[in-house]
Amino acid sequence: MPTAVAVTSADLALPPLDERTVPAAVLDGIDREPLEQAVTRLSVLVEQHGHVIVVHSPGADPAVERRLRTVRSLLESDRIALFRPELPPLAVAVLARQLRQLASCDLGPGVLASAGRLLTHYLHAGAVLGSVARLDRVPVTLKAHAKSWMPGSQFAVVAHPEPQLVRIGPEASLAGPEFATSMLVARGQLPSDWVTGTLAPAWNAQGLRETGLPAESPRWWGTARLTEFCSFLPDLSVLYQLVASVRQSVCHWCGLDVIGDRCVFCSAVPPASESRMLTG
Repeated sequence: MPTAVAVTSADLALPPLDERTVPAAVLDGIDREPLEQAVTRLSVLVEQHGHVIVVHSPGADPAVERRLRTVRSLLESDRIALFRPELPPLAVAVLARQLRQLASCDLGPGVLASAGRLLTHYLHAGAVLGSVARLDRVPVTLKAHAKSWMPGSQFAVVAHPEPQLVRIGPEASLAGPEFATSMLVARGQLPSDWVTGTLAPAWNAQGLRETGLPAESPRWWGTARLTEFCSFLPDLSVLYQLVASVRQSVCHWCGLDVIGDRCVFCSAVPPASESRMLTG
């Protein structure tokens, strides 16, 4: 069985893009169910798949992460990786699906888990907001705050990879990816016309799909009046090539093959001498 990729809510389990994409294990409500039941759920996943990567959003209730860490501690398992990328919820869902795509390939669990941090660099995530009054994820000027109170104002925001914020108007534009991507759009309580009609063509999106807005998105963006978007690399062959081209090393603590400077399963970093060799 391939390494399991789990998400903490059903709306983070996006439909597959190809027949090879493995299903997501959905841990919906893990913070609300009895602790014993949560332990059993994750224990069964580990027994079935060997290793489990749990992808969760910083927009989730803090109780979700506390429960995940408690369960992992009780199981005393280095075979459960908790991965919380600093991304908006829709981008978290996209990244989880990319890991599900890669889970069908010949990548070890340590490399697959490490790939999550690599692939974040190729995501462009943002939203159109009806207000930035409560936005604290992206720097907001006093001028933008003032305009936020004007009726009908809308703002286009990019949270990743570099913060951008503009008020939507005839000249509004956002810097986008310099490589071919697809775009996923999730409409909340705001029309998505600017995203689909202006932004997608400007970013040269090769494909455009819509999905439901993640429940965590209003909390993350500070308003329910939004349309969220994310541009990403959709092709498994490209994702695999990116990951396979990175030098692998062996985690000195748990023995898994990894890429990058930290094992996502045991959180170990290379010893100082080895770290200099990897970065030198």
